[in-house]
Amino acid sequence: MIAENKHDKKKLRQNKLKNLLQNNPAATDRELADLLGVSVSTVRLDRAFMGVPELRERLRAMVENAGNKLKAAENNITGELLELVPDKWALSVLKTVKDMAFKLTDIVEDCYIYSQASSIAVAVIESAGMIIDSMRGEYKSHAHVGDVLIARAKVGTSHDNKKIVSVHTTAGDKEIFTGRFILGELE
Repeated sequence: MIAENKHDKKKLRQNKLKNLLQNNPAATDRELADLLGVSVSTVRLDRAFMGVPELRERLRAMVENAGNKLKAAENNITGELLELVPDKWALSVLKTVKDMAFKLTDIVEDCYIYSQASSIAVAVIESAGMIIDSMRGEYKSHAHVGDVLIARAKVGTSHDNKKIVSVHTTAGDKEIFTGRFILGELE
């Protein structure tokens, strides 16, 4: 009975360790030991038993994974992807040029503004099979040639395998576009 209780405590501790590492993969063994109330060597043994690499290897894998996601997302972005935290938020910039303007004006065509917003809305979702199902948006002001458009995407709630992403585009302190995109799985 004591051996079974010891085994249960070990399993419970390893589950807690797994959860802690999922929430903070950059946690040190010392931090994990303090949170679990055990020694550093116990954390190391549990990690080894669970097949979890040491901090350096976890960080290297995180950097490689983030870089791969960023490269994949950049291929489909209108503008330049500056930052991306999958399923949370993303930031892109689009430098407007004369070719983007309506003829005989310096006003940027709305299709470029929408393209930047929709592409970042799709890129921020950590799934290769997402597509825009619907969108509600509003152009707040005109963008002009030379403006630098900053689009910020933030992932909201999920419902019935749908993700809601809000995108706000600004040029300096001027709001240009706001949109709410509903994305679903590609069929």
